[in-house]
Amino acid sequence: MVLLAVLAWVLVVDQARGMGAEPGTMGLGIALFLVFWLVMMTAMMFPSVAPVALTWARAIGRRSTGPARAARTAQFVAGYLLAWTAFGLVTYGILAATGPLVDRHPTAGRWIGAAAFLLAGLQQLGPLKDVCLRHCRSPMGQLVRYAGFRPRARDLRVGLHHGLYCVGCCWGLMIVLVPLGVMNIAAMAAVAVVIFVEKLWRLGPVVSTAVGIAFLVLAVLAPFQSWLLPGLEPAQTPMTDMGMPGP
Repeated sequence: MVLLAVLAWVLVVDQARGMGAEPGTMGLGIALFLVFWLVMMTAMMFPSVAPVALTWARAIGRRSTGPARAARTAQFVAGYLLAWTAFGLVTYGILAATGPLVDRHPTAGRWIGAAAFLLAGLQQLGPLKDVCLRHCRSPMGQLVRYAGFRPRARDLRVGLHHGLYCVGCCWGLMIVLVPLGVMNIAAMAAVAVVIFVEKLWRLGPVVSTAVGIAFLVLAVLAPFQSWLLPGLEPAQTPMTDMGMPGP
């Protein structure tokens, strides 16, 4: 299974290299980056968070109607996205720091990529992953817990609480988007599949462990195989695109 995970990631990297992944924030300001980030998180996380979100939305519908129902649902969504927005700010800071560094020192990308894969692997195999994954895999138990929250801004706090558990469960998988390209469609799709399988398949914890081991393997390979890090390759200039050396 570990070998299959590594081979799958190699295919993702190959696709990423063909999609023009670039280091850093790709020139995006923080506001525009966060818009793209939240759209990306919504697309990647919705399939796995749907059981909790839809069940809570049905619970809201049984107790509220019309504008009140819409407002409560909006609060839940806002709370969930708030958790990922906070992590998006951290990601933006990492990208803003790595982009110029890689442009000035191209070989630094190999060590940044190795560190990202190492962190992701350790997170996949660590106790926090297990705690957060158990939370995400037991939606009904969490809904019973959420029903006991105080009424004041309950839906906002439920969304934030569940969002923080999702961040705790998946931040390692998101970190690997730094070496693969944070706006890389192929990498996003692969991460979304892993998240879905981890949370909803009965063998999800086994897959999580296999992916963690695969990341550790990639961490060892990254310093010597720069092709594994399309998101950390120096930005191409027009002269280098034509086969001429840059200044």
